[in-house]
Amino acid sequence: MTAPPSREHTRLAGLDGIRGLAALFVVLHHCWLTSFPGFPSDNGPIWAGWLLYGHFAVVIFIVLSGFSLAVGPAHRDWRLGGVARFAHRRAWRILPPYWTALVYSLIVAWTVVPQTDAGPPTAKSVLFYGLLIQDVFGAPSPNGAFWSIAVEAQLYVVFPLLLLVVRRFGAAAMMAAVTVVVAAVGALSPVVPAVALLDRFTPQFAALFALGAVAAGVVGGHWRAPAPWLAAVALAPVVALIAVRGSVWTVNHYFWVDLALGPAVGLFLAALAAGRPAPLVAFLDTRPLRSLGSFSYSLYLTHAPLVVALHALVVAPHVAKGVPAFLTMVALAVPASVAVAWGFAALFELPFQRHRSWKALRTAILGRIRPARGGTAAAPRYEPEKSATP
Repeated sequence: MTAPPSREHTRLAGLDGIRGLAALFVVLHHCWLTSFPGFPSDNGPIWAGWLLYGHFAVVIFIVLSGFSLAVGPAHRDWRLGGVARFAHRRAWRILPPYWTALVYSLIVAWTVVPQTDAGPPTAKSVLFYGLLIQDVFGAPSPNGAFWSIAVEAQLYVVFPLLLLVVRRFGAAAMMAAVTVVVAAVGALSPVVPAVALLDRFTPQFAALFALGAVAAGVVGGHWRAPAPWLAAVALAPVVALIAVRGSVWTVNHYFWVDLALGPAVGLFLAALAAGRPAPLVAFLDTRPLRSLGSFSYSLYLTHAPLVVALHALVVAPHVAKGVPAFLTMVALAVPASVAVAWGFAALFELPFQRHRSWKALRTAILGRIRPARGGTAAAPRYEPEKSATP
């Protein structure tokens, strides 16, 4: 999951709705996993089979991250506006909620129930997950959703380089270069052990992230928005392939399936940015979905320990496995996860969106504790983030 930028230069209708629905899909996916053991085999009912593929929500997040971060630069001839400024804003945006969620996850894993079969987190878990290098060094996970945050952070590092290549050589050249490197890794990984070591970085996400950045050129006026139906055309063969080959094959070939899915997501985001199709944009921009999207990062960060704990302590001992357990998990875990994430965001995510420095944050907190004499404290002002959206 990617954290959206702190403030949008021009809010694009529908993006918050996509974030909210994707994060909710991940919660349902983890409810499915606890209820129908045997992943990647599909041991659930046919009507719930689509919930096996929670991984694809992360694909959406990665493309959306590249798209959202590139909207501002696309308005400025692909100029970032300063690497140091970008790095500070990204760190300020993602790290405080992430580190707080890490502490929460460690407490749950140590005192309530471990999150994986590997057992409770260790000192290495604290170090590796705290430094966002969990995809480099292995350790028992405190939170099953944290794997993608490390990947996201590493993509932030290469983002300025991607924009530099776009400025000097064009978007097509940047996209081609990234895709060739990623495809070479995928092709060589099964036969070259040294290349296989790169699999831990989920290298296909680099191409998806770059694709999202290129798609943002629509917002900057660099190319025309595609017709909405093109996204459906690009998606159809991927869905057909998954249906024919089944879940085990699909999970074992996520590298190539992710790459095949990326263009459909990119085309969809580009069309959505142009306001098409209007009925879908209107639905995604409804108040409940916008609200859910506003704390989707917190939902992604906090739901997994809660889902595991509810299943281990409440559902598994009292409810039959399979559909009864799944329906019970959905009834309990989904509203609980949303409620916890909403409260978590209010304390540890949204304040860092609204206030861009420790000084501004401290002033806002003191203003709430000690309102100015003669009236309430004035709402602090802040400079908008010049990108659009994780």
